[in-house]
Amino acid sequence: MKENIIRRVIGLFVVMLGILVYVAVTAVHNTQRSIKSEDWVNHTHAVIMDASDVLSYLHAGDAAMRTYLITGDKRDQAAYRLAYNTMIEKLVDAEALTRWGDEEKPLHQRTLDLQVLISNRIDVAKSIVKSREQGGLEGVRALFASNPDVESMGKIERATGNLIEYEKGLLRERDKEEHLQAQATRATVYVGVGVNFVLLAVMLWLIVDDLAARRKAAQALEDANAQLEAKVQERTAELVKSNQTLKQENLERRWSYQALDHQLRYNQLIINSIAELVFVVSRALNISRVNPAVAHRTSWEPQDLIAQSIERVLQIPQDTASGSAQNPLITAMREGREIQERPALLLTRSGTTLPVHYSLIPLHDQDKVVGGVVTVRVQNGAPPQSST
Repeated sequence: MKENIIRRVIGLFVVMLGILVYVAVTAVHNTQRSIKSEDWVNHTHAVIMDASDVLSYLHAGDAAMRTYLITGDKRDQAAYRLAYNTMIEKLVDAEALTRWGDEEKPLHQRTLDLQVLISNRIDVAKSIVKSREQGGLEGVRALFASNPDVESMGKIERATGNLIEYEKGLLRERDKEEHLQAQATRATVYVGVGVNFVLLAVMLWLIVDDLAARRKAAQALEDANAQLEAKVQERTAELVKSNQTLKQENLERRWSYQALDHQLRYNQLIINSIAELVFVVSRALNISRVNPAVAHRTSWEPQDLIAQSIERVLQIPQDTASGSAQNPLITAMREGREIQERPALLLTRSGTTLPVHYSLIPLHDQDKVVGGVVTVRVQNGAPPQSST
């Protein structure tokens, strides 16, 4: 009887587990599709915004160009050039966004066609500006009379509008698809949870019925529990002892970590207290750390120098004696040797230079050079020089 109940409970559990796995897989699959659709929707909105911006900046550029044709003011010229350049950037972004995917192939071709129309429009604008510069307003009027350029502007507006409408159509299709996916996911979850609740109720009934039979066996287990109690107490004592040992080990480990943290802080304080300029660089001479003396002397903020090459602030003359045009720091890093008191120029943020002497101490990790420490000493009394 007990074996039959166990088999039934296990069978129900397996069925419930299978339903839960199916619901979970379906939900995850639909969620992934929804995420992909959301990314695609964001991508589509980006294309629509870029296309709208192209048309807006084109109108803005045309308006600024007409103002320049009338006034001849360089500020108006800069305004229409900025508008046209921004328009081109937006068009390039739209072309890049529509370059991949089967759904984007027709849109990509339309984007390429729009690029051709925009290019022709810009060529016309250049010719108009050239006529203004050579023949004045009369030259512009003559050019407008021969080539009003109304049709090309209409083509650009129609091409842009068709591109936006195509993307909106894709958005409507994707919204409909997402709605159907959401309905399918909701139905799957509701049905799966409902069936599982029914199976759970059946399982609970079987368990309650089995508990009634197991109460009779509970008395027999009490005697066995009495025998086990002594073993449990013995085992508990062992666990308490082991727990105390682990606490002691954790305390010692925490002390070790604190000592290491204190050592790192002391090292940082030592570097910061050095009066000379200290640069910690990687093997590729990229700066990873500087001390406050660098900011004091050069006016560079640490965040402006981190990850930058040290050659940005330290101009090292070529080693003419060896006939090599390579930076001596690179050669020393490769060979793993020190450099002591070499002349150089320190470039400040204001553009002036200071004569200095620099030294290099390579940092080794086992047998490999992983970086170095460059110390720079400013020559006392040396006047700053203007950088050319």
